[in-house]
Amino acid sequence: MNKKYNQLIVYYFSGTGNARHCAAWICETADKARIKSTMIDISKAEVKSIDPPSTGTLVGFCSPTHGFHFPQITRNFIHGFPSTVGADAFVLNTRAGVRIFKTVIPGLSGALHYISSLLLILKGYRVVGLFPVDLPSNWISLHPAIEKTGTEIIYTKQKNRVTGFAEKLLSGRRVYRALYDIVQDVIISPVTIGYLLIGRFFLSKSFFASRECNKCMHCLKECPVGAISVVDGRMFWASKCESCMHCMNICPTNAIETPHGFITAFFHLFSISMALLISHYLTGPSFSLINNELFRLIILSAIAVPFYFASYRIMHFLMRFSIIERIMTLTSLTHLKYWGRYKAPTNF
Repeated sequence: MNKKYNQLIVYYFSGTGNARHCAAWICETADKARIKSTMIDISKAEVKSIDPPSTGTLVGFCSPTHGFHFPQITRNFIHGFPSTVGADAFVLNTRAGVRIFKTVIPGLSGALHYISSLLLILKGYRVVGLFPVDLPSNWISLHPAIEKTGTEIIYTKQKNRVTGFAEKLLSGRRVYRALYDIVQDVIISPVTIGYLLIGRFFLSKSFFASRECNKCMHCLKECPVGAISVVDGRMFWASKCESCMHCMNICPTNAIETPHGFITAFFHLFSISMALLISHYLTGPSFSLINNELFRLIILSAIAVPFYFASYRIMHFLMRFSIIERIMTLTSLTHLKYWGRYKAPTNF
């Protein structure tokens, strides 16, 4: 391999290990080429104390995809990253890969690469790599965990891809694999706006601890953004939660659940209440703007967020009563035995 760089620094954020593995594979490739490499966990780094990269240094950012963009912690890190003049940088994202037999069905990146690239370019960087990696989907709030065999098959295929990407970058070639998906990414990008404004706040309130919780505080200590605390004797998730799934997947007693029953009940009751309010009090010529479907959706969404936060707090308080805790737990899909928890392979 012809070496263009003498140093590689990879900044990564990882909830369950997927992005961390990618950062490690890239650094391993650099080490084999006798290029000094360093991995830095974004959740433990102070961006204000980072110096601009020196000549001959390649900088990389590896992070999962949340709502077809980087999570808030990664976005803030890139936004605060020091400016430079002509240094090289790359962006790699892990996204929800799904295996059908031996074929890995790719996920979607949305606006992630384009917004991140623009930020880096404005800071003076040359973006030399944009690369999506389809590692196993770990968002078990939405679907059962992928079994171990499937996870290892996906990992094997994607490790080869990431290693090939790293070899090309480190030898001076530019790799813009993400641009192959530009059509579907542009189509799905509007979802990012809804996620940033509303979705991520709903998702931050999508966890609770059942009676299986033994107060080991493992989740509180391990949360990469410090979003978990103890309120009224129970684990409580603040709005800054990234929904990275780290806590749910490392809990030794599988006590952390997603309140599917509560979420379903909330949206049904809220929808019915708003429909009655609009039909009885907000109709007629005086409310023509509110009767516009798009505007109504925006208004309802803006109202729903604070109502949901308040409802979550009430639910958290009521869970001190065993019957409420049992209802919450038994109406959670993550409580089902076959649902499982996601574990990134340790032999990669």
